[in-house]
Amino acid sequence: MSGLVSAWRWDTSTVLVVALLGLAYGYCFAKGRQRGERLSTGRLVTFLLGGLGVWLYCGLGMIGVYSDTLFWVRALQVLLLLYLVPFALAAGGPLTVLRAALGPPGRKRLDAMLSGSVARLLTHPATASMLILLLPWALFLSPWYEAVLRHGGVDAVTRILVVAIGFLYFYSRLQIDPVPKHFTQGLSLLITIAESLADGILGIVLWLGPLIATGYYSSLGRTWGPDARLDQTIGAGILWLLGDLLGLIYSLVVMRAFAADEKRKASEMDAELDAAEERRARRKTVSRTAAPVEEDDEPVSTGLWWENDPQLRDRFRR
Repeated sequence: MSGLVSAWRWDTSTVLVVALLGLAYGYCFAKGRQRGERLSTGRLVTFLLGGLGVWLYCGLGMIGVYSDTLFWVRALQVLLLLYLVPFALAAGGPLTVLRAALGPPGRKRLDAMLSGSVARLLTHPATASMLILLLPWALFLSPWYEAVLRHGGVDAVTRILVVAIGFLYFYSRLQIDPVPKHFTQGLSLLITIAESLADGILGIVLWLGPLIATGYYSSLGRTWGPDARLDQTIGAGILWLLGDLLGLIYSLVVMRAFAADEKRKASEMDAELDAAEERRARRKTVSRTAAPVEEDDEPVSTGLWWENDPQLRDRFRR
């Protein structure tokens, strides 16, 4: 347990990316506040601590130190970078903060970019969900995983890619920032359930399947900690159980958003019905108070001689 706070390493790629994102977000947040935009301090804390803070620890702390030595630590790192870190980053509303810092021309260009065909394709439920579902399978069950362990450059790029795919998913699902198209939160809930099942299947495959990256792990000559089979079993349990736990937490967030979305739709429907009823009542009031059409004192002549006589005309009218 002491390694949680005592084990550290330097990771240039993580420090640079986290520092750039933190400075950019902080600058845009301050600029937006200067422009009079209402930006949530809670979202600022979520982005910096829950997102960038956890990302930094995954690279520099105990998780980063032992990610190349123990499979279960690498599995934990991937899980945090794919789910927890992107969720916190997306919950911070970075595009909303960026939009608040821009002037009218910049906002117009940003809105045009977000409404383009590329953005629509990337944020489509099928695209984002397929990427986040397939990434762990492709990483752990292909030569890609051993390349990550052996080459620092591949490792750095992979971790950034993992966060990027996770952010794309949660950005399109949470819909806190402006998105090309809003999808119902009910669809997000169904997708989350399917993803939890996929994480469980991957955990079973790693638990019962053959050992992976055996050449790399055997070359380490590690004589401490769990053996290779137990190490992979623990990692499989982390991907399965902790993945389901994070999925459950996200499901609760989605259910809350779904309830709020349904409440908003109900309020909009009630407002439309009230407006329609008010319009009908106004038309009835106008029709009742409208002056009746007065009959002409002089009827239209049909050419008969007695219509020109006042006495006969009044008698026939009665």
